[in-house]
Amino acid sequence: MLGCSRELRGRHSHRPPRRTMLRGKSRLNVEWLGYSPGLLLEHRNESSLASTLKTLLFFTALMITVPIGLYFTTKSYIFEGALGMSNRDSYFYAAIVAVVAVHVVLALFVYVAWNEGSRQWREGKQD
Repeated sequence: MLGCSRELRGRHSHRPPRRTMLRGKSRLNVEWLGYSPGLLLEHRNESSLASTLKTLLFFTALMITVPIGLYFTTKSYIFEGALGMSNRDSYFYAAIVAVVAVHVVLALFVYVAWNEGSRQWREGKQD
């Protein structure tokens, strides 16, 4: 390869340079156990992905059940039952309660997602 040009040498090298986060004895010990640093990082990414999906599914369920449940509950028991409003008025005010509930669930989701993202960023920064 001494006589080869730079383009030919670059074309024949198929392996990218190996990058590891661990150096020295610790890298050898981890690899001897059958783990590579990339697998350790992938495990952490999988757990953060699972946590993110759980959060998303939880707030999806809240977004469906809370506004609908509050709509029918407030319409029947509060506005028509306790306050004695007409059927037409109770529809209107119950819809307002449902819209407010959607906004509250959305705000809670943004708050939890923001804190979860900053927590994952801090954990990644410490490594």
